[in-house]
Amino acid sequence: MASIRILVGSVYGGALLTARALKKNLEQEGHQVIVLENPELEDISGNSDPVLICTSTTGQGEVPPNLLPFYLRLREELPQQPGRPFGVIVLGDSSYGDTFCGAGELMEEAFHETSARKVGDTLQIDALETTEPEVEAEPWARQWVESL
Repeated sequence: MASIRILVGSVYGGALLTARALKKNLEQEGHQVIVLENPELEDISGNSDPVLICTSTTGQGEVPPNLLPFYLRLREELPQQPGRPFGVIVLGDSSYGDTFCGAGELMEEAFHETSARKVGDTLQIDALETTEPEVEAEPWARQWVESL
């Protein structure tokens, strides 16, 4: 069973509720899950736990304020994470066009720069198509964990 760290970027609570639902489901399957609502760079240093990024997208494709300090330090310091598995679930609104789910792309790029290893495809959840993002995220997360 895996020990997983979920880094949350949320403004109105959708990504946080999704992360909490994933924690509950994955723990029922025997995994250890830590949900980090205000992640710090230190949360990923000193361990090699798989990281699942669960974030919404704000404004023009930006990282939410609670995840932004982590993102900026990750980009600035580039702590090497060779081979650390990570995945991305991003919530967005397709009516924003080119910036749809932009925060997920930014986080993915930052993790790639640390030599982390992406597992699976990014799950993009469109607010125009679903009001319960956790319903889409749960089967994806189960498959993601199996691919670790």
